[in-house]
Amino acid sequence: MADVHNNKTRSYNMSQIRSKNTKPEMIVRKYLHSQGFRYRLHDKKLPGKPDIVLPKYNSVIFVHGCFWHGHYECKYFVIPKTRTEWWLKKINRNKQLDLENTNKLKADRWNIITIFECELKDGKSEQTLTRIKKQLRSR
Repeated sequence: MADVHNNKTRSYNMSQIRSKNTKPEMIVRKYLHSQGFRYRLHDKKLPGKPDIVLPKYNSVIFVHGCFWHGHYECKYFVIPKTRTEWWLKKINRNKQLDLENTNKLKADRWNIITIFECELKDGKSEQTLTRIKKQLRSR
């Protein structure tokens, strides 16, 4: 099946996708700040460069896009109909790296919180954000 966009349009669309400061990440950051949590961003010294690092709570937060991290049985994760093999390889590699980085962080005794973008949509955000706060406060 051919792509529904021409190469120029597809290239532009892909160039607009960001890995940092995404909308879901900004929702979490804004909430944490409003609740008095202070954090660092994208610490290159830690495996996987976690989106949010809270040293005081020895915790890291990853805010994953459902598509890019292959969120199982999620309506936002749809396998593309073009270049399917390439995309599956890319997404599976992302999942493998997530697992490797999580294991390294756990070995260093970090508390890991992973949030998927769908958990911040459709009226689920308040529940998700409250869960994050509880997990951090229990540390």
